[in-house]
Amino acid sequence: MPLVIGCGPVGLAVIAALKIKGLHPIVAADYSPARRALAAKLGADIVVDPRVSQPYATWAEHAQVSDAEKAARPPFQAMLPALKPAIIFECVGVPGLLQQVFEGAPRDARIVVVGVCMETDKSEPMLGIMKELNVQYVLGYTPDEFAGSLRLIAEGQVDAAAMVTAEVGIDGVARAFADLANPEVHTKIIVQPWR
Repeated sequence: MPLVIGCGPVGLAVIAALKIKGLHPIVAADYSPARRALAAKLGADIVVDPRVSQPYATWAEHAQVSDAEKAARPPFQAMLPALKPAIIFECVGVPGLLQQVFEGAPRDARIVVVGVCMETDKSEPMLGIMKELNVQYVLGYTPDEFAGSLRLIAEGQVDAAAMVTAEVGIDGVARAFADLANPEVHTKIIVQPWR
């Protein structure tokens, strides 16, 4: 069951992709009310304000397995919490966040690092070892993936327009970068060179 940490443009794209894949419920966490609203619009089933409730606890509340699923587990798993498999998408990319994910993740979680941390960061490998976490870093996009994304947008399966909060000409690019620092105002700004 997915948990998306961070609902900026990257996290919103992950939520849209999870929705298309039918992976529900999707739990998404972000401090910004505007971004949480967009996350819900793009497919998140449960949105979490980390100031109010802990994302991993909220995820666990919704990841409980049924009695039938619990009974079907192998005997050696009887002592583990009865939770669906966790897949956590780290979509923020700031120092310290990956360590927080390690701390909050349940045992055997798969962590997909989508956020790009541009600074030196550290995490405790022993915590990952003790929880048997699976960590995967992703980034490089292929031409086929771009084509597939454009097809999904053209067919209306992804509401990319919901993320666009402004358009600027070339002369507005510097201001757009400054404006993007406020998640309550902007998510994506399109540059229209002919404006």
